Amino acid sequence: MKKQIQKTLLVICSGAIITSCASSTMINSVPNGAKLYLDGESVGTTPYRHKDTKIVGSQTDVKMEKEGFETFNTSFSRNEQVDVGAVVGGLFLFVPFLWTMKYKPTHNYELTPVTKTETNKK
Repeated sequence: MKKQIQKTLLVICSGAIITSCASSTMINSVPNGAKLYLDGESVGTTPYRHKDTKIVGSQTDVKMEKEGFETFNTSFSRNEQVDVGAVVGGLFLFVPFLWTMKYKPTHNYELTPVTKTETNKK
């Protein structure tokens, strides 16, 4: 019986650690429907839910393209909010301290329309 309780606790703790390692954010653009590239790879269009298990301070490069608008480049880092679950997990097992920060819930970006002079240059 004691071994079964230990196994159950191990499964629960492992699940808590794994879920506390993941962080997600919603990437929005104005207007919606921009092609979205994260770290150089096409991932779809906005709005887009991004989720990863990168460690604290990791940067994600963002590129958005939409016809009639300038290409938009930016980045965000996994150091925007404290993840309380990872901090508590880190008190028991030191590894979760690598995931003590998470992304803001949303990232909103406004695309700039291409001006007529820029259109004539192309």
